[in-house]
Amino acid sequence: MSLTGSMINILRSRARSALTIAGIAIGVMSVVLISTVGAVGTAQVSSTLISMGVDTLLVQSAGKSVSAALTDESMTTVRAVDGVADVMPLMASVSEAKMIGRRLDAYIWGVDRSADRLISLQAKHGRLVTAADTAACSKVCVIDEAFALESYGRSNIVGKSISLFLGGRYHEFEIIGIASTGLSGLQTALANIMPNFMYIPITTMQQLCGRSTYDKLAVKISDPDNTEIVEDVKAALNKQNNCTDGFIVNNLISQKRQLDDIMGIVTVSLSLVAGISLVVSGISVTTTMMMSVNERTHEIGIKKSIGAKNTDICMEFLTESILLTLLGGALGAACGLLTAWVGCLALSVPFTADIGALLFSATAVILIGAAFGAYPAYKAATLKPADALRM
Repeated sequence: MSLTGSMINILRSRARSALTIAGIAIGVMSVVLISTVGAVGTAQVSSTLISMGVDTLLVQSAGKSVSAALTDESMTTVRAVDGVADVMPLMASVSEAKMIGRRLDAYIWGVDRSADRLISLQAKHGRLVTAADTAACSKVCVIDEAFALESYGRSNIVGKSISLFLGGRYHEFEIIGIASTGLSGLQTALANIMPNFMYIPITTMQQLCGRSTYDKLAVKISDPDNTEIVEDVKAALNKQNNCTDGFIVNNLISQKRQLDDIMGIVTVSLSLVAGISLVVSGISVTTTMMMSVNERTHEIGIKKSIGAKNTDICMEFLTESILLTLLGGALGAACGLLTAWVGCLALSVPFTADIGALLFSATAVILIGAAFGAYPAYKAATLKPADALRM
């Protein structure tokens, strides 16, 4: 039976065939849409986490020993560990910021000139903290774009002044740059939960807070798959400070991978639930093909009387069943991808298709077409010519 013949048979009952195709399309669209949204969401979360510096190791004191503190010597020790590409000291403080009469919560980071390399910080306007700023303990500040928009209604406010609460009182800083990071979208979505991010020279923060040590060290490693480096860094710091278990080294890369795995499992689970609708729509394929067999009983009898074999009749109906599901699958996949693409376009989010889900859907519709069309095809093939011609 040719493909053209199968199409002609499908077109004989346009309304019934259209409803069957629509049922398959809805099931495939659900699977493709959920999997694509999951892929886009995973990519966005991963990108945001990397922008936050979650592709590094984060070192901090365990607080078990007074000598176990992070200093410039600690940075030198960590930098000498094989596999370490770069090290940046960090200080952080949850505080307040005042600008043009507005007072907002702020998360103030003390950074040095390595910030753009270790936490993917980029200046959309102005510049970032430089070595000269750090050496001079300058009262300069880089603020997040979201805070600039919230305060002035525009992103470029370089040269303006802002007051930050540090060391028990407010200090006036000059805004030298507006940071464009992966956090802006997240801060917009969580405006009432997430504070605004500010970046100042770490030496300035130490001076104002009366400290000579660091809160944390951000460590960029050469090979993300090198899991042994965590113990190497910890051992080097413990040896330098003559202590045991004096430091905590968090492998944020592995934690990000675990989060990616969890999101992948959730996406697959939801896709499988949506796939149940594919099985339900398979029942409609069986119904459609059974009605087709009943309507074409006389035709089957004629074909058998002129030499058609049982396998020819069986393949004719199986081809028709698989073709119905393929048409529905193609339509559903196209609608699912188009819906996801429009959503990404509206949210200004990069579109990412889940190729695995598309291949799964294509395989599923072929199997459904074959499985649910098998019985009608068998029934048609086993009809006796004499009985079929009498009906």
